[in-house]
Amino acid sequence: MVAFVFSTIVTLLCCAAVVWYARRRPVGTPTSWGEAMLSSTFVFSLLFLAYGIVPHQWLRWAEAELNWRPDRMIEGPGGIVGALPFDFSYEALRDILAVLLYGVFLVIHVWLWIYWQNRGREKPKELPTSPYGRPLVKKV
Repeated sequence: MVAFVFSTIVTLLCCAAVVWYARRRPVGTPTSWGEAMLSSTFVFSLLFLAYGIVPHQWLRWAEAELNWRPDRMIEGPGGIVGALPFDFSYEALRDILAVLLYGVFLVIHVWLWIYWQNRGREKPKELPTSPYGRPLVKKV
């Protein structure tokens, strides 16, 4: 459990560091060779944490300490799950949660790239609208 929680916290802190650095770095600043190497190493490490270490630690924790094995079936409260026409084991739940971890990190990954690419852009100015919701245009 400690390894899973620690790796998840480190991954989220690294994602927060990307947002912090994106706010500091001016758009169009040239990148030196050293900055490019350091950045690529950081991004590789972040992706390795997010897609390799964190799901692996989840699977190890669920299998070893939580005993979510294929021979343990989920019954649910009052045997609700047991009344379904198929079997549902803790191993299936473990794997579904691992896929959800991948999905969450994929969404964060894409959002970070979009955030980095759109940094420094001004939001378009909104035109005043009429009571009917149409934009008011000034005649020249």
